[in-house]
Amino acid sequence: MADGRSFKQRIARWRAKNSLPFSDPRSRTRTSVHSSTALDEANKVPATSSIDGDGSARPGPPAPGGPVAPADLSAIGNGQAASEPSAAPTAAGSEVPRGLQIAASWAWRVLVLAAFVIGIGWLLRYLSEVVVPVAVAILLAAMIGPLTNRLNRLGLPRAAAAGISVVGGLLLIIGALTLIGTQIASQAGVLGSSVTSGFNQLVNWLQNGPLHIGASWFDVSNWGKRIETFLANSQDKIASYASAIGSQVGHFLAGTAIVLFSLFYFLYQGRAIFAFLMKLVPAPSRARVDNAAREGWTSLSHYVRAVVLVALVDAIGVLIAALILGVPLAPALAALVFLGAFVPIIGAFISGCVAVLVALFALGWVEALIMLGCIIVVMQIEGHVLQPFLLGRAVKLHPLAVILAIGIGVIVSGIVGALVAVPVLAFGKTFVQDLNRTAPGQALAGEQFR
Repeated sequence: MADGRSFKQRIARWRAKNSLPFSDPRSRTRTSVHSSTALDEANKVPATSSIDGDGSARPGPPAPGGPVAPADLSAIGNGQAASEPSAAPTAAGSEVPRGLQIAASWAWRVLVLAAFVIGIGWLLRYLSEVVVPVAVAILLAAMIGPLTNRLNRLGLPRAAAAGISVVGGLLLIIGALTLIGTQIASQAGVLGSSVTSGFNQLVNWLQNGPLHIGASWFDVSNWGKRIETFLANSQDKIASYASAIGSQVGHFLAGTAIVLFSLFYFLYQGRAIFAFLMKLVPAPSRARVDNAAREGWTSLSHYVRAVVLVALVDAIGVLIAALILGVPLAPALAALVFLGAFVPIIGAFISGCVAVLVALFALGWVEALIMLGCIIVVMQIEGHVLQPFLLGRAVKLHPLAVILAIGIGVIVSGIVGALVAVPVLAFGKTFVQDLNRTAPGQALAGEQFR
């Protein structure tokens, strides 16, 4: 050759320049390589060429895995395998199971939320002398708010309509209490003699019945001495109880004043008060929160009015049964059932048991059983007719949720908690549901929230 190189050396140089492996022309073996010039421009998939020992190339199928780097081409040409991808570095904390990490994340969030709820509960209990009257005023505003709106639409100023509503409701309550007191005073003698007769029958049964309790347990002189001894030894406790009762009476009167003033201003300027509270909510969320609160207030108003109707029907049913049987204090017992019915499911039945006891002492066990049957019938009508049609249309609450809410209310704040628990649940349910489905950007609610 002119340049002093053999043909074989020049072929080897050309193959090295074009990244092709060197092979002996006399060898008939076939080596598959990736050609960088045979890329499919449409799919960017490298083609595979088959090189025979005589230097001719044959097209092959596309190589899987996409284009191959030049370093891999040279490795393939030298008969070496392509480099494997290096293993990913181990993440910090990977020795902790994933499930345990998720559980720990949930745990501390639940603990923080529980601490927040407990703190709010402690604050409400600490301020119960103000919180409870305000809560009662809110429920009364939900009940008589439509009356105030009606009077306002008839032309009365808002302040005058609110004042008439408050005074009218107060006179109604005073009238009901006066009726109950008059009934008790007029039939106290008959009821007292009936209770005495029933107590004597009970004592006779305890002495001569299967228990055979000795007559000394029922000796009036012995009981008198025991009562005198108890009073002499418990003067400090009696004084403390008397002081506590006087303090509670003072708290009750103060709470009544707070209820009346709060009720008036809720009816008069309820919307303005809520608009001020809305300033505590971030501006982008005010429209949604306001709309959800308005829907919750509407649901609460419907619920309270439905409860009033249900309680009225329960009281009328008990009153009719008591009048037919001749049970003393029938109007007073009906009023007691009316007040007890504000605690759903169990309130009317428990207050109706007082009517059964009065019938037992005044008339006998047969009339008491009949009275109990009448109360059960009234409860069935309430549970299967009134609540599905009235309360179900106002707000749908599961019976289990109602029972749990009443139990929590009793634990937190006694009887007042039982009265307030279900209305709070009704408002909260509607508020949360509407807040989840309300679209952002809605306008603020109108005057319906009062």
